[in-house]
Amino acid sequence: MSELYNRIEALCRERKVSITQMCKDSGASRAPLTELKMNRTKQLSIENLQKIATYFNVTTDYLLGAETEKDPAAPSEVSESDLKFALFGGEATDKQLDEVRRFAQFIKERDAK
Repeated sequence: MSELYNRIEALCRERKVSITQMCKDSGASRAPLTELKMNRTKQLSIENLQKIATYFNVTTDYLLGAETEKDPAAPSEVSESDLKFALFGGEATDKQLDEVRRFAQFIKERDAK
């Protein structure tokens, strides 16, 4: 296994989420991670790398091993299952979660102005 895969796997263990669930939640493709695990490739696309970094609230440099520590000043990320539980008692449709994400993005952009 590559060091990149090991870092992603460790982050999944910390968050108590499977690689497959992380891919579903983040929108990252699962197949390239399998290729990475099997040492058939040594890298991920920038798009997948960014999605995974955003999901775990780390930098792409951290995933790639260029940084050794996660940013302690970064706010903690809320998992999709946490969000479902907090807002809907554990059950929500994809449509409901998408609407919550769009609203959160709207508020973030509004407050950045």
